[in-house]
Amino acid sequence: MGAQGTTVLDFGAFPGGTHATVVVIGQSGILSGSLAQAEIRPVATGDHSLDEHMAAPIKVWAAEIVPSVGFTIHGLVMWPLADANGKAIRMSGQFNVFWVWN
Repeated sequence: MGAQGTTVLDFGAFPGGTHATVVVIGQSGILSGSLAQAEIRPVATGDHSLDEHMAAPIKVWAAEIVPSVGFTIHGLVMWPLADANGKAIRMSGQFNVFWVWN
C-alpha cells in the first residue's frame, strides 16, 4: 500500500532562500522502511510559470519518515552558493511538488 499527492514548496518572499521544506502528514500507512520520493511538478503557480518549474535548479527529495504520520520534502537551490560579488543566490516563491511513497 502507498500513496501519492501534491503540495507546494515555498522559498518565501523575495529575496527568498536556498532551502525550503514542507511536511506531508496524514500518511497513516507509512512505515519506517517505506520509500518516499518527491519531484518538481511542472504546473504554474502564482509565482512561477510552467517553464520556470522545469528550468529552476532545485533538487527535491523526501526524507525523515515518521511512521504512521508522514515525511518531510526538502528543496535545495543547486546554483553556486554565491554570485561574483559574494552575495548568496536564492530562490523565492512557490513551486509545485508531487510525491509518492510505497
